[in-house]
Amino acid sequence: MTTERLTADMWFDPSCPWAWVTSRWLLEVEKVRPVDFRFHVMSLSVLNAGRDLPQSYTDFLVRAWGPVRVCIAAEQRFGNKILLPLYTALGDRIHTPDKGTPEEIILGALAEVGLPADLADAAHSDALDAELRASHHAGMDLVGQDVGTPVIHVPGADGETIAFFGPVVTPVPRGEAAGRLWDGVLLVAGTPGFFELKRSRGDEAPRLF
Repeated sequence: MTTERLTADMWFDPSCPWAWVTSRWLLEVEKVRPVDFRFHVMSLSVLNAGRDLPQSYTDFLVRAWGPVRVCIAAEQRFGNKILLPLYTALGDRIHTPDKGTPEEIILGALAEVGLPADLADAAHSDALDAELRASHHAGMDLVGQDVGTPVIHVPGADGETIAFFGPVVTPVPRGEAAGRLWDGVLLVAGTPGFFELKRSRGDEAPRLF
């Protein structure tokens, strides 16, 4: 296992609970493996546009536009490094029951990170949807359209990008368990011709904290 520190990338939609768990795992991985993660925005609403979906999920996708548009607006104004703290502030609220209305969640997250409240206006505007779609496709195009979030890109040994969906895991692995999972994910994802490893999770819901 290499000791050279590398940079990997994760694409998230702040409204996705499974991506939230994976992102918290990646922060654990940083503590025990020589890797730093950059975070980027994708959109479940963009991904699922035009698909025949249950009404409950369609309603969810309508709500999901707000946080992801605020994230891309913040990144456009303040740079990529703002995404992790903003994602954390949003996720702490979105994935905790009774944290308020969508507007209260966004305004509270912006205030926590010290960002201007006017960024909340982006939630109801398509002005930056071209930038949002560009970020989305930068992450998703290498893994295909039959997956969602989380998506992770890692530089391969030969300079190519290893891109994969997942892992979908709950609860958040901590400490060396987080590192071992990372080692295993890199091993299978970096194996030429490897496409899928999956088992049914039944009724298991993401344990978010």
